[in-house]
Amino acid sequence: MTTDTSVRAPLSAAARLRHRKWYQQPRWKRLFAMVALAVVLTQAIGVQGVRGDIFFALQENFTGVRLWVCLAIAVTIWAVREFGADVMARYSAALRVETDRPVERPADVPPAEGLSPRTAHVWLPATVARSVKLATARFRQNATYRWTALGALLAFLVLLPLMVSTLWQQVLVDQIGMYVLVAIGLNVVIGWAGMLDLGFIAFFAIGAYSAAFWTGGLPVEPPVELNNFLVIPVAVVTCLIAGVLLGAPTLRLRGDYLAIVTLGFHEIVYLVARNWSDFTGGTRGAPNLDRFSIDLGFWSYQWRLDPAPYYWLQLVFIVVIVVLFLRLEHSRVGRAWTAIREDEVAAAATGVNTVRFKLLAFAIGASTSGVAGVVYAGKQGFINPEQFMVMMSVLALSYVVFGGMGSLAGVILGTAILVWLPEFLRDIVAPEDRFLYLGGLLVVMMIYRPQGLLPSRRRQRELRMAEEGSGGADALGAQPGGVRG
Repeated sequence: MTTDTSVRAPLSAAARLRHRKWYQQPRWKRLFAMVALAVVLTQAIGVQGVRGDIFFALQENFTGVRLWVCLAIAVTIWAVREFGADVMARYSAALRVETDRPVERPADVPPAEGLSPRTAHVWLPATVARSVKLATARFRQNATYRWTALGALLAFLVLLPLMVSTLWQQVLVDQIGMYVLVAIGLNVVIGWAGMLDLGFIAFFAIGAYSAAFWTGGLPVEPPVELNNFLVIPVAVVTCLIAGVLLGAPTLRLRGDYLAIVTLGFHEIVYLVARNWSDFTGGTRGAPNLDRFSIDLGFWSYQWRLDPAPYYWLQLVFIVVIVVLFLRLEHSRVGRAWTAIREDEVAAAATGVNTVRFKLLAFAIGASTSGVAGVVYAGKQGFINPEQFMVMMSVLALSYVVFGGMGSLAGVILGTAILVWLPEFLRDIVAPEDRFLYLGGLLVVMMIYRPQGLLPSRRRQRELRMAEEGSGGADALGAQPGGVRG
């Protein structure tokens, strides 16, 4: 008696629920996303429409070479990432095995000719990787190596303005340095405490207007005029208070609800600055603001139009804030923020005062924007409400996510890259299209590396748990109690 195996038995109801069509597989979903991105970019960066012919732009953009170029780039990225990842994973595994092989001395490493064909192709990379691994271990264990590397990095950053043109010095000061200060503070709120804030640039505006007020740049006279350096602690305290005022009524909110409230807070600050003309100057803004200056009696210095001194001033502030925040990250406060981000209900059940620590996150994050606002106002010498649009909050959030939420090094690197890219495309791409390329890069990044360039180890673990279906792993989108909707 023979059994006909050509007829497949019908699937049960449970099996049908578990079964996925080929187009439902993650690999092909990512292909669809990349193709959609290519089509959107083709239309966005192509020719513009004309009156009287609503299909002119579509015909020009989708019948030319641009569409095929964008599709080829998108599909190439997808193919390399999807099919090359397995090859690289196998090679990395073999390399890791060879790298971890115990070796007494470098002279004990056998030559490539003495290895089997399976391991011969990884001998040289493994030798290099073993040397790098040894150097890294020594770097972590030996304070001398660490301080030497950090000193070399700091020396490079100090000398950087002397290596670039005046245009790039302006970019370093007006955009990279300013956004780095803002992103470091936003990382406290989003990356460490897990609270989505879309109105963070409002604190930056508060810091700038604090500088304008206390230096006598607004229509109202301050009780006493202060030097810009003396304004910094006042602006920090002002932003701390503003952060508490924002945080207090939003303690029971999270996710998109918190994002909407913070967005409303930004609009309140923006509209007050725009419409309260008697105090802020309204749309005219605050011109002729005082620049930074030092007068010690025996020595004085005045910051003028040269951007390099402002860059060094910003670098000092960034280094001080990074050192303080690194200490804060590994303190009791930083660990409490981590617990709140992972699961607020569980953190409260274990004795963490969630109200206090969430208010601290808002206040401390806002204080960094206060410093950035004072430096920005002193550098520009002029501010008005249009310089603090909500788009700046969106850009700052993008920089934090791109660099790696929760990682100070990642946030700084991601901010520097994404601010540098539009300026690098200045002579290649039309001004209205620069940020479209930036958006395309962000989409690709979120598809293939959602943890960011240099993510923190905790954030990597949370994303891995979220992919595995562990409840409460990603606090930015989790429901109370860690339950996902």
